[in-house]
Amino acid sequence: QVHLVESGGGSVQAGGSLRLSCRASVSTLSTASMAWFRQAPGKEREGVAAINADGTKDYAGSVKGRFIISKDNAKSTLDLQMNNLIPEDSALYYCAADSLRRTMLAGLNQYRYDSWGQGTPVTVSS
Repeated sequence: QVHLVESGGGSVQAGGSLRLSCRASVSTLSTASMAWFRQAPGKEREGVAAINADGTKDYAGSVKGRFIISKDNAKSTLDLQMNNLIPEDSALYYCAADSLRRTMLAGLNQYRYDSWGQGTPVTVSS
């Protein structure tokens, strides 16, 4: 496992934007799948966006066209640009990594990830 630290969460009005960032403790995650998940109070954790080890990207249908995931291997960071936010996006957002590289396509399946951050909160008001 590796240490992941998220930042960038906060409160914003509907229609606004936020950029989340996740910093990894190691630089070797450049070849690993990484993803963002979120969990709202009383709900199951769900996948939001992922960059797979093969470079492909996956997005949940609810965020497609509004969120953009990106990875900076030189800085060992994973970012999530969130635009046109809606109240339903409010949740605790987690960064995850398949540090064991068990698959090339971890995607939005949370069980394929072994390393998790502590989460950063996002609140969108109407």
